[in-house]
Amino acid sequence: MVHKVDLVIIGVSAGLTVGVLIATLVFFGIWWYKRHKRHQLAPLTHKRSVDTSIILNKSFNNNVAVKLPTYPVKTSPILYNKASTSGLVKYSYKDIQYATNNFTTVLGKGSFGPVYKAVMPTGEIVAVKALASDSLQGEKEFQTEVSLLGRLHHRNLVNLVGYCVDKRQRMLIYEYMRNGSLASFLYNEEKLTLNWDKRLQIALDISHGIQYLHEGAVPPVIHRDLKSANILLDHFMRAKARFQISSILILL
Repeated sequence: MVHKVDLVIIGVSAGLTVGVLIATLVFFGIWWYKRHKRHQLAPLTHKRSVDTSIILNKSFNNNVAVKLPTYPVKTSPILYNKASTSGLVKYSYKDIQYATNNFTTVLGKGSFGPVYKAVMPTGEIVAVKALASDSLQGEKEFQTEVSLLGRLHHRNLVNLVGYCVDKRQRMLIYEYMRNGSLASFLYNEEKLTLNWDKRLQIALDISHGIQYLHEGAVPPVIHRDLKSANILLDHFMRAKARFQISSILILL
């Protein structure tokens, strides 16, 4: 017959064994998770490390269109382009004037001003968004914000590829999206009707872009103005989310 003391010893031994096993599993689980997370964040931190003490301001939040002065258009190639400290290409006003054929290639007008189609000296087609010239934001502050936006790169985001700050003129240069906005397909009967497979693909594309902003960007970014008008389609009908300086929130 097993004595009560023996039963107690067996019970304590079994409990200790199970406890040690659970603690070991928890330890290795935490170690694996931290190691996996570190490998994911290391390259992003190296490429996109920013000064997290900087917060985007909202001084661009107005509806005043930009009235751009016109000058005689040069017929010679653009030679003024140079690399900026943000890693983006900085263009002069005359560069953009030449690329937009003296600002005659209007694609549309947004809340921040007109948008132009431009052909750069490399042959690349881009979209130039001219910002309101009466903004109170200083040049240094504008370039800081451009630097932050220039660090956000993903295949499902409309990427910033350059900018112009010349006297009172400030422009953001984005990759060109040939098929326009998702809204133009949803609310324009003259355009091609999107089948459900294409709609699902667009939804997946945008979810990947937003996931990158939330989990891949350093620091994380919240898109506060996600709507069909801010979802653009390229020539393959793949979707990318566009964002403006005042439509995102940096999480510190």
